Amino acid sequence: MSNILKIEIDQNRIYGLDILRALAILFVVFGHGNYIVETEIYKYVNFFLFDGVSIFFVLSGFLIGGILIELFNNNALTFKLIYSFWMRRWFRTMPNYFFILTILIVLNLLFKKNFKIIDVLQYYIFSQNLFYKHPEFFPEAWSLSVEEWFYLLTPIIIFGFIKVFKITIKKSVFITSILLITISTLIRYYLFKSIGKIQLDEEYWGWKFRGLVVTRLDSLMYGIIGAYISYYFNDKWIKYKIHFLIIGILFFMIIKFNLFNFLQFNFFDSVFSFTFTSLGTLFLLPYLSTFKEGSGRVYQVITIVSLISYSMYLVNLSIVQYWLLDCINWNVVFYFNSYFALVFKYFLYWFLTVMISIFIYKYFELPMMKLRDKKYFS
Repeated sequence: MSNILKIEIDQNRIYGLDILRALAILFVVFGHGNYIVETEIYKYVNFFLFDGVSIFFVLSGFLIGGILIELFNNNALTFKLIYSFWMRRWFRTMPNYFFILTILIVLNLLFKKNFKIIDVLQYYIFSQNLFYKHPEFFPEAWSLSVEEWFYLLTPIIIFGFIKVFKITIKKSVFITSILLITISTLIRYYLFKSIGKIQLDEEYWGWKFRGLVVTRLDSLMYGIIGAYISYYFNDKWIKYKIHFLIIGILFFMIIKFNLFNFLQFNFFDSVFSFTFTSLGTLFLLPYLSTFKEGSGRVYQVITIVSLISYSMYLVNLSIVQYWLLDCINWNVVFYFNSYFALVFKYFLYWFLTVMISIFIYKYFELPMMKLRDKKYFS
């Protein structure tokens, strides 16, 4: 049984980035787990959580930015190069996504009377929250749309600036980053001003400001800026990594203690809270990206959580909570002992999320990545 679940760890991984990725997915899964626990408990748990998705965005932007900068600097700039980049990215992200999406569609077709497949076809082209509210179906997919549009648009814009304006790769990466950050921030500002004096609630704020592709691309671009500084100013990146780490922690403290949050879902929440989380994560990267190695049991657990983080993100809510846990008649269990039932349900949530994610990673995600790494996609 141990061999079935065993995951091999590549010793070339960067442990600091694995820590950040593991924390991000734990924030997400703990956050979604709050739907199970009582409100009072949720308040205590929530105090220790940060926006895991925004952390994922910046980390993704940093890694992809590094790949793009290396790619553009070391190869002839052609559309074929961008196509190769897209193929490698899509073979990393789309198989898992389409696999879970298709399972959810089949389940809904079998068990939901009013479900229509035509209503969710937009999920296959990631347009479900490009400009409008994300549907209730597969709610966690909103962030994957942001990621995929980032993968599609960023290399094209960088390439376009280089070819049209005859500027260097260095200038093009910087201009693209600042441009998309500015556009997304201004869109959030415009949306906030356009609603007038209406008091925002969490649901409206969530889809209007947090969950649209056009309002969230900036988070990934902060990661690109990190890759830009790391590549072109690596000496400063390393020299001041402790200073940056302290600044990053201060940004997260500002967010957690609501120093700008006099009213919930106010101007700061709607326009600049994402900026602060992104900047906080960006400032952590110089230290974490140079924290290369680890050892011991904690290192193994963190690295494995990091490896299965994508699968955990895809299955923890729609698959585990909505389709597995919700199919159990918990009223019977709660009737005998409500405390035991709550603890057991929460444990089962984590157990199923981790076990399913390990199986998906090892027997589906990893083989797909190996296929990606064959010569055709190199």
